[in-house]
Amino acid sequence: MSTDVTATTPAPAPPGRSGPAGGDGLWKLMLDGMRRNMRQYGMLIALGLIVCLFAAWTGGDLLLPRNVSNLVLQNSYILILAIGMMLVIIAGHIDLSVGSLTAFVGAVAAVLMVEHKLAWPLAVLLCLALGAVAGAMQGFFIAYLGIPSFIVTLAGMLLFRGLTEIFLKGQTLGPFPDGLQKVANGFLPEVGPTTNYHNLTLLLGLAVIAFVVYQEIRDRGRQREFALDVLPARLFALKLVALVAAVLVVTLLLASYKGAPVVLLILGALVVGFGYVMRNAVIGRHVYAIGGNLPAAKLSGVKDRKVTFLVFLNMGMLAALAGLVFAARFNAASPKAGVNFELEAIAASFIGGASMSGGVGTVLGAIIGGVVLGVLNNGMNLVGIGTDWQQVIKGLVLLAAVGFDVWNKRRVGS
Repeated sequence: MSTDVTATTPAPAPPGRSGPAGGDGLWKLMLDGMRRNMRQYGMLIALGLIVCLFAAWTGGDLLLPRNVSNLVLQNSYILILAIGMMLVIIAGHIDLSVGSLTAFVGAVAAVLMVEHKLAWPLAVLLCLALGAVAGAMQGFFIAYLGIPSFIVTLAGMLLFRGLTEIFLKGQTLGPFPDGLQKVANGFLPEVGPTTNYHNLTLLLGLAVIAFVVYQEIRDRGRQREFALDVLPARLFALKLVALVAAVLVVTLLLASYKGAPVVLLILGALVVGFGYVMRNAVIGRHVYAIGGNLPAAKLSGVKDRKVTFLVFLNMGMLAALAGLVFAARFNAASPKAGVNFELEAIAASFIGGASMSGGVGTVLGAIIGGVVLGVLNNGMNLVGIGTDWQQVIKGLVLLAAVGFDVWNKRRVGS
């Protein structure tokens, strides 16, 4: 009886190429992994390139510890809005009212705290509730009356902008209490022995590194458990090294100045909380479902109206939080506050990987998109590029991000 040995005989490597263990094999694994995860890693690579470009262009000023802290403080309210906007876009909608709602909440906060001397913690709770009510009102019209979100939120943009003018009577109102100012502009306190770094920030950075490594290993284990494609081991190790290095660099930069800003902790809690909800909770899967395929979601028993209503209610609360942070940072409420904030949040979402058709995007992607815009703004200011050309460049970046999304869909579908 003959024996077929062809099945067990390894095929020789093509001429001029190394096997998987060689250097060329590692690069091939990396390129294959990049192609399969283009949406996930494309913007991270773009962010790294933008940071390197402006770091070289500004002679290293971009990465000075003080400037990195300012980057966090200057973009905190846009990043908060981007998280909520990402959820709205994933659900297949849009919200044009968040900039005006941000200004309106700041105006109400100023009236409560400055004119009526209300304690700032109570005023903050009332303002967050106001934002939730405003978002719920818009969500009701969209979810239960079937009015397109573009029309409802466009009306909301005009409504809240007018109410801001009415509450402030066309004047700037301030200052805010010191406690609220410390939330928007303050830093973590210094503890422990005197060193060249901020000790509490170093401990926080180590905790973040441990969390990131644990989360990545856990996600990889779950993917293998369900027989899903995972990154090759060496590429996964490189990914972990890159993530740890990025967190470590940011930690050392922040610890070299005054430490981590308080608002960064708020952002971190939002990213972890909403990231968990969108990945693991039923409501998160339902948001993806109604944005990806609404008819199929309805047939599956998803309560699309309730989900849409909650998405806009959440957007209203985050807009209120952004309004409080913005007003406290500048220590005054202004009728002109929040102008174009909705465009910045929408741009951050699309740059961070959201899809025009809905059903695609991540909370972390919204943060990455917001950071890309923040670095562009800061870097162009440092090198002296005028505001006119800044708008042109940001518009091209947004167009490139959406174009990349369209190209990636066609490539996957072909």
